[in-house]
Amino acid sequence: MNADFATLCANEPELATLRASLRAFLFADRDEFGWQPTVDAWLSSWDEGFSARLGDAGFLGMTIPGEYGGQGRSHLHRYVVTEELLVAGAPVAAHWIADRQVAPGLLAYGSEEQRQRLLPRIAAGRCFSSIGMSEPQAGSDLAASSAKATKTAGGWLLSGTKVWTSGAHLAHQIVVLARTGPVDPQRRHAGFSQFIVPTHSPGTTISPIVMMSGEHHFNEVSFDEVFVDDATVLGEIGAGWHQVTAELSFERSGPERILSTAPVLTALVRLLAAQDDLDDHAAAAVGDLLARVISLRQLSVSVARALAAGQAPVNEAALVKDLGTRFEQESVELAADLFSYATQVPGREPVAALLDIARLHSPLFTLRGGTNEVLRGVVARGMGLR
Repeated sequence: MNADFATLCANEPELATLRASLRAFLFADRDEFGWQPTVDAWLSSWDEGFSARLGDAGFLGMTIPGEYGGQGRSHLHRYVVTEELLVAGAPVAAHWIADRQVAPGLLAYGSEEQRQRLLPRIAAGRCFSSIGMSEPQAGSDLAASSAKATKTAGGWLLSGTKVWTSGAHLAHQIVVLARTGPVDPQRRHAGFSQFIVPTHSPGTTISPIVMMSGEHHFNEVSFDEVFVDDATVLGEIGAGWHQVTAELSFERSGPERILSTAPVLTALVRLLAAQDDLDDHAAAAVGDLLARVISLRQLSVSVARALAAGQAPVNEAALVKDLGTRFEQESVELAADLFSYATQVPGREPVAALLDIARLHSPLFTLRGGTNEVLRGVVARGMGLR
């Protein structure tokens, strides 16, 4: 294999062994516990028992060092685990944010007390977290956030409202971005800090945001002078923007920005493969679909390799998220078109059900983690164009 191309893959022997062992775990766990693959599982499929079993089997906390209860492996090992969980449509939502974003933040910026207290629970699949960033008047433009924390004796008083806070009603804690310094029009990103706020803190109100389908994943979270002590500060006061920017690289670049619809696509391809008279148009459409998945996957792997090398690929992560989520949205309608060709084989009902879920979730793909318009601004600035 060409060496340059090999770097865009994740097929080294050690990674292949990890991939095979996780697949075996997933097959056995599904047979025993009966969970069903679903689309957008990292948002919609919350199963605390599954997260605990995954942790017990050693498939969580891949990049957390052994002294904190993790596996002490690389971002590429974590990438392989993430990819396999998404393709399987496994119920991963409970541990997702804690493992993906909070753990790297704690390792980079957290105090030793925070690491000792939280990282072992994250690696065990028993710590559930949400992220408090967006606000009613500040969605992707986080610099417009107005939630504030005011210094008081022994800690801080936190006030403000966060929206679209995934899983807050079930999580143990919310990592909140709040303003701790005065607004400076010349330096909009200055004066922010992060706090690890327990969801049961007095003065915290969590209200559901229910989707038209009746699903409840998102929440509005209000803080009314919530007291948080100094030990809840994540990193340095005033360094919140830098920390959040690094954190968003983990959120934006992973395979979840490409593979949220993988369960319906793989089920559909299997269905079409059993069709005797699949015409050339449908075959070409399947080929185009797979080619796009493969190329986007290579981009995502390249970001994982950069993270493994200690780099901060902010621009690359934004690009992966932009291209990946646009593909995910387009893949839903393409899948619906291809589904119409599968007319002579059994097994259509499960694929139709997955397709219905994909259509419901499709509008979310290009919004969460930053709208595509904002991401293109990030890329433009990184290229010196703005």
